[in-house]
Amino acid sequence: MKTHSLLGVFKSKGRLNSEANSKYRSPFQRDRDRIVHSASFRRLKHKTQVFVNTEGDHFRTRITHSIEVAQIARSISKYLRLNEDLAETLSLAHDLGHTPFGHAGEDALSECMQNYGGFDHNLQTLRIVMFLENKYFKFKGLNLTIETLEGLLKHNGPITNTNLVNSLIGVKSFKNKINFSTYPSLEAQISSISDDIAYNNHDIQDGINANLFKLEELIEIDFFNEIYLKYKKKINKTNYKIATYQIIRDSIDLMIRDLISNMKKNLKVKSKNNKLNLNKSVVCFSKKIQYSEDQIRSFLRTKMYNNTSVVRKNQKGKTIIKKLFKIIKSKPKKFLSKEELIKDKFRAISDFISGMTDRYAINLYNNYK
Repeated sequence: MKTHSLLGVFKSKGRLNSEANSKYRSPFQRDRDRIVHSASFRRLKHKTQVFVNTEGDHFRTRITHSIEVAQIARSISKYLRLNEDLAETLSLAHDLGHTPFGHAGEDALSECMQNYGGFDHNLQTLRIVMFLENKYFKFKGLNLTIETLEGLLKHNGPITNTNLVNSLIGVKSFKNKINFSTYPSLEAQISSISDDIAYNNHDIQDGINANLFKLEELIEIDFFNEIYLKYKKKINKTNYKIATYQIIRDSIDLMIRDLISNMKKNLKVKSKNNKLNLNKSVVCFSKKIQYSEDQIRSFLRTKMYNNTSVVRKNQKGKTIIKKLFKIIKSKPKKFLSKEELIKDKFRAISDFISGMTDRYAINLYNNYK
C-alpha cells in the first residue's frame, strides 16, 4: 500500500508480524483505527493534562490534548503533501503511556521503579501498543507499522542510550528493523513539534480559565504582546473569553506558518527522488519563534506549573501513586494475574499503575487509606 509523499512515494516497511494489506485502508489508517479503538486511548479522557480530571469539565485531559495535537500535525502534513495518516496516528498515540496525575505521577512512578528497571512514559506507550493491548488471536499488542513504532520510540529524537529501551521493551523485540541513532520520519518530527504547539498554547488557555493568570499578563511574552496589541481596544468584560480564543488561534497559526516556512528552507528538496537526511532534525521553528517558545515555557512554569494550588495537587498525586505501589507490591496476587507476576512482578505493577485513570487511582487509594 503506497501513499503520496513530498519526498516521493511513501511505502510502509511493514509490521513486526506479517499481515495482509487491507483493500480499503492504508496501513497507516489501520494503525490510527487500532489506536482509536484501544482501551488505553479511551482511558486518556480521565487522565490529567495539568488539572486533575475531577476538577472541572472544561479543562483539557490527555485525550483532548491528543486530538488537538493530531489536528495540528495532520494540517501541516497535508499542506506539505506528507503522510497525514501517519502523522495523525503518532499524535493520537503519543501520550498512551502517561500515568495518572500527569508528569507528577510519572515522577512518582519513576522513583518507585528506580531499582526495578525504571519508567518512562514514552517507552510505556511502546509497551502498550506492542504487548499490553491484546485484541488479536495471532499476535500480542496492536502490531502497528514499523513507521509508527519508530515515530513513537523517537518522539523526542534519536535514542542515544538503549539501556532503558532494553529494560522496558527489549531491543530484540524490534527485530533489527529500526535504526535507533537516526531521527524519525518527517511525520514523526511534525507530530512531536505539534505536541509542543498544542500544549503551550492550550495550557495558557486553561491557565486563564482557571484564573491562575490574566490574559493581560501575556504581554510579558514578546510574541503574545504583538498579538494582544491587535485586539487590545476591542477587549472588554463581555468578550473576554472570545478574545482569549482569538489570541490563542492567532498564536497557533503564526507558529504553524513559521514552522512550515522554516521546514521548507531546511528540506531544500530538489527532486522527488531525494532521500531525507535523518542525521539531523529538519522540523523546527525559526530562531525567533523558538525564542518565543522558550519564553512561553518559562511563563507557564512560573505562573502555572509552580502555582501553589497546582503544586499541592501534584504532590497529592505523587502520594497516591507511591502508596498504591506499596500496597500492590505487598499484595500483588490481589491485583495482578499469575502470568503477569511470573514474567516480572515490578514491571507488572508499573504497567497496572500507569494504566490507571486519575479517578480509578484516587478511588483505590481511598479504599486503602
